[in-house]
Amino acid sequence: MLIFRHEDGNKVASPEQIQIWMKQTMDWIGGIAAQNKFVGSNGLPFDDARVVMHKNGKNMVTNGPFGEIKETIGGYIIVKADSVEEAVEFAKGSPVLQGEGNSVEVRKIAKRDGIH
Repeated sequence: MLIFRHEDGNKVASPEQIQIWMKQTMDWIGGIAAQNKFVGSNGLPFDDARVVMHKNGKNMVTNGPFGEIKETIGGYIIVKADSVEEAVEFAKGSPVLQGEGNSVEVRKIAKRDGIH
């Protein structure tokens, strides 16, 4: 799984910039899919997001993933990789990395009941 982390979830790009990034992202995913390595993806919009945490003996709910955290998760894709190194190579091509401070975290998905 390639998890996209954005340095500042409060910053909003112009509609034109978002269109450019979306095209770049679709082209990047298309390249992975052409190798039959793409499994699925999902964006995680900030609209109507909530954070539930346990603090001072109580459950608290705050709006959005913004509060006290420095970075937010913007989405993810799942790829079929033969190794962590291959997944890292896919991650290196992500348009998300154009944003200063952004990152792509590479994680294995735990096997459960024989399903990946």
